[in-house]
Amino acid sequence: MARSDQEVNTRMADRQTTRLQRTLSRFDIVFLIVSAVVGLEMLGSVSAEGPQTFTWLVVLIVIFVIPYALIFAETGSAFTGEGGVYLWVRRAFGRPVAAVASAFTWITQPVWVGGSMAFLNAEAARNHLVHFAEGSPADYAFKLCFIWITVLAAILSLAKAKWIPTVGAILKLTFISFFVITAIIYGATNGIQQITLGSFSPTRAGFITLVPLLIFAFLGFEGSSSASGEMKNAPHDVAVSVMRSSAMAGFFYLVPVFAIILVVPPSSIDGVSGLLNAVATVFSVYGPAAKPMMVLAVVMFTLANIGQGAAWMIMSDRMQAMAAADGSFFGGFFGRFSPRLGTPIRVNLLSGTVSTVFMLAAMQLTGSSAALFDVVLGVAITTYLFSYLLIIPAAMRLRLHEPDVVRPFRAGPNWFFVTMCVVTTALVAFGSWASIFPGTLERLFGLPYDFSQASGVSYGAFEALTLGTLAFIIILSLVGYWRGRPVRQGLR
Repeated sequence: MARSDQEVNTRMADRQTTRLQRTLSRFDIVFLIVSAVVGLEMLGSVSAEGPQTFTWLVVLIVIFVIPYALIFAETGSAFTGEGGVYLWVRRAFGRPVAAVASAFTWITQPVWVGGSMAFLNAEAARNHLVHFAEGSPADYAFKLCFIWITVLAAILSLAKAKWIPTVGAILKLTFISFFVITAIIYGATNGIQQITLGSFSPTRAGFITLVPLLIFAFLGFEGSSSASGEMKNAPHDVAVSVMRSSAMAGFFYLVPVFAIILVVPPSSIDGVSGLLNAVATVFSVYGPAAKPMMVLAVVMFTLANIGQGAAWMIMSDRMQAMAAADGSFFGGFFGRFSPRLGTPIRVNLLSGTVSTVFMLAAMQLTGSSAALFDVVLGVAITTYLFSYLLIIPAAMRLRLHEPDVVRPFRAGPNWFFVTMCVVTTALVAFGSWASIFPGTLERLFGLPYDFSQASGVSYGAFEALTLGTLAFIIILSLVGYWRGRPVRQGLR
């Protein structure tokens, strides 16, 4: 049977796959995902809602994380090939839709690195390592260095670059474990917050606030499939890696969030410094050694975040490079992999440029570091959630329309798979609306909400940045697809 055009690579894409180096083992894949998905920057943001955060975490692990992991454990092991998400959406809905999905998935990462991550780590360094003023030349220099270190890490050959996220993941898990153990010691010595069982009760306001944050925190388990052409045994390793990393992510979010809730009042927690405030609080048990211990913790924190940024750059840049090589992102210029390194250097540099531009744009907003962190995080949540409104339905379509494809891992019968896709897509759609138009759902449910007071910036400035970013990505993806026509003419 002849294969349709949307199942066939361009000649350029086929040439690029010959430059890939198969270096990723199951161990590498698990730690690549853990480094990317378990985000230290999210722990403070979600914990600010108090004890109900823990309740919503448990609920979303059951109704979102487990179904989501099962969906992509199957899809990733059945449909292998460099490009991951791009290839799945192309196969399900065609190249134009895949161009949009990959653009939203890819651009979230430089926006997130240049915005949330750069701001978070600059705040950590300013408060605990080297003091410099917000908005000073040193502040700009630190953020630029953070961005371009992650970019350079992604440019390295995968045989070397994979160790940066792996070491970052190990440091991250060590940091979390050390914090939790110290929190237990602190609680036994100084007591904990007076928390009643009723405070864990979920609320409508908590649901509206936390669902976008928590879904964003758990997204990305399928990201490693962007490099499945560089895996030693993708059909057998992807499913196991997704399931293991999702279990680790659930555990390493639940435990530290619970610890933060026990030792720090919610009023003292904000997204940009909430976790480190909690660390500083519990480290007081070390007496005179508290300050050097804090410096060590912040160094681990920063290196772990560099590893996380590198992990996302490694995965998302490969997907976008394959989209370019397949004629869906400009004329193939960004679709070339280095013959020597096997990495998409041009997309890596483009990501660094986008990240830098977004950081500079965010710095022009007025407000505190905490406010700017939350605003940029909101934009990243919006762009990333948008992509899954295409990606999850693509996985469902592949299950229903290509039943004969060999599936090394099968996530139940069709009705069960479809139900999981519908539920997870509905939650993503809810989170997307809440992040794009904050306050609308609160007003619908009769809840008080003042955006400017809650975020520290004006509603107009936030909407201009958010809607402007969405419009820019859609235009960029459509123009990129149009400019890729000469490459698409190279279909077999």
